Amino acid sequence: MGAEAAGSGPALRELLREAETSLLECKVCFERFGHRQQRRPRNLSCGHVVCLACVAALAHPRTLALECPFCRRACRGCDTSDCLPVLHFLELLGSALRPGPAAPRAAPAAAGVLTCQHAFGGWGTLVNPTGLALCPKTGRVVVVHDGKRRVKVFDSGGGCAHQFGEKGDAAQDLRYPVDVTVTSDCHVVVTDAGDRSLKVFDFFGQIKLVLGGHFCLPWGVETTPQNGVLVTDAEAGSLHLLEVDFPEGVLRRTERLQAHLRRPRGVAVSWLTGAIAVVEHPLGPGTCSSTTVKVFSASMQLIGQVDSFGLSLFFPSKITASAVAFDHQGNVVVADTSSPAVLCLGKPEEFPVLKPIVTHGLSHPVALTFTKESSLLVLDSAAHSVKVYKVDWG
Repeated sequence: MGAEAAGSGPALRELLREAETSLLECKVCFERFGHRQQRRPRNLSCGHVVCLACVAALAHPRTLALECPFCRRACRGCDTSDCLPVLHFLELLGSALRPGPAAPRAAPAAAGVLTCQHAFGGWGTLVNPTGLALCPKTGRVVVVHDGKRRVKVFDSGGGCAHQFGEKGDAAQDLRYPVDVTVTSDCHVVVTDAGDRSLKVFDFFGQIKLVLGGHFCLPWGVETTPQNGVLVTDAEAGSLHLLEVDFPEGVLRRTERLQAHLRRPRGVAVSWLTGAIAVVEHPLGPGTCSSTTVKVFSASMQLIGQVDSFGLSLFFPSKITASAVAFDHQGNVVVADTSSPAVLCLGKPEEFPVLKPIVTHGLSHPVALTFTKESSLLVLDSAAHSVKVYKVDWG
């Protein structure tokens, strides 16, 4: 009996090796299936199984169409599903290979959970807000919305400090503000989709500059570490860098950094690396509610990108990115209006390392930014409020 038991060990190991080769290996890339990220086994509609990474590689980037590499049957990447038998088999094999009860694995150092500390604004104070920014000098929060005065400035505690930007048709008025940023010298820059212009105010609301005729449909706006202004043009599919003499109210130089983007909206810049992130909202068959996050280096080389389909392979529901920001470690963070949630995608070179950081308490997040103290501010348009999240180390 003891000899039989002793002989069963090598036989079992040989059986497990055969199983790994025949059942637990993707026959496209020959990598072993696993539970995490790109090695996860996925069922095609024909019944063949390939890893998640190969599904993403085989699928057309726009239509998501692909052919099974074995039987050539057509399917779509978004129609694939986890292969549960293989996943269960992986668990069984893991148990069989362990000689005895395994000691609990030490949990990695927690990055902390973001919890909502407080919110401010609310219906009446804010009406259908669309853009959010922080003043780097004062820490005050600037929001653009659909109220009578379109720009509202809050103190760090959430009290309304002042407001400006009358609703109207004059050049200095704001018809339909979309986004806002605040420069290092406290000038407020607003994109106005109503008259397709960019408008610059001092921090107390005096108009300094109106740039009309430069854009087809200005949308996202962000300040660079050098105090330049990045602007996305959603209709022209372009990204622009403006150099402005803010005290004098003079445009010194403009440069088109990208010319072939697909309906770019949100834009963010990392103050750590100078990288620029853009959220695209492409039009076309099969792209309804689809978004793409592209990240460029400071020299405008594409260093990372991921779309809604690619993210859906890692997250149980569809993801629609409405806004993008960088945290202080250079991670890309997006607001998702489908879940709704806030998700960390990791650093561009690691895309995507998906980690939900806010999953409750949001209705329709449309903008986000980080404070110097690493608090996360989320603009919730449906709740007409700004929600402040902090790391709870408890």
